[in-house]
Amino acid sequence: MTTREKYRYILSRHFPEEAVDWVFGYLDRHHVHFHITRQRSSKLGDYRPPHPAMGDLKAHPYHEISINGDLPPYLFLWVFLHEAAHLETHLAHPPTVAPHGAEWQQQFRTLLMTHSALFPAEVQPLVARYTRRLPLSPTKGRAIEAELRRYMPGAAPQPAPLTLNNLAPGDTFSLISQPTMVLQALERRRTRWLCLDTAGGRRYLVNGQAAVVQR
Repeated sequence: MTTREKYRYILSRHFPEEAVDWVFGYLDRHHVHFHITRQRSSKLGDYRPPHPAMGDLKAHPYHEISINGDLPPYLFLWVFLHEAAHLETHLAHPPTVAPHGAEWQQQFRTLLMTHSALFPAEVQPLVARYTRRLPLSPTKGRAIEAELRRYMPGAAPQPAPLTLNNLAPGDTFSLISQPTMVLQALERRRTRWLCLDTAGGRRYLVNGQAAVVQR
């Protein structure tokens, strides 16, 4: 198996099969360093642009995208498009634009409209409503992310898992990825929640889409 074949095989383990060719070509065309990471409670994915050496920082000469490896395939694709929109925004606009401002929203909208057929047929109408106009609705976006958690390619959708966004301030829970830690939801801050470690007293910002078990 060649290096390219191994790379495609790794992508096929995380993306829906129908998306692999396009994703492979996109990463190759933009020379993206792509990383599949362990679960991060603060975010689902990340984009880092190229930059020259600055002070104590070493040069970062390539685009870099990372995505949490525990995501189901269609949500994995959604997050990839989110991060690819950051890459497209970096290419088309100065670095002073807001991270999720009008420029990024236009790029994300375009990518979703172009590749909406890669998502399950039942979800495509939700994507169409989400992309109908700008600005994009964060509430509709979170609803699509929650829906995409239910889908595995070739299988019937599973019951929606419990996420932190389903809880209320004051509720206690554990992350699926860290079942021994008991946290308390304090307050919602846009896409994240401020949470308290009930044993150690430390506070954390946790992504609202994180899968949880209520305590």
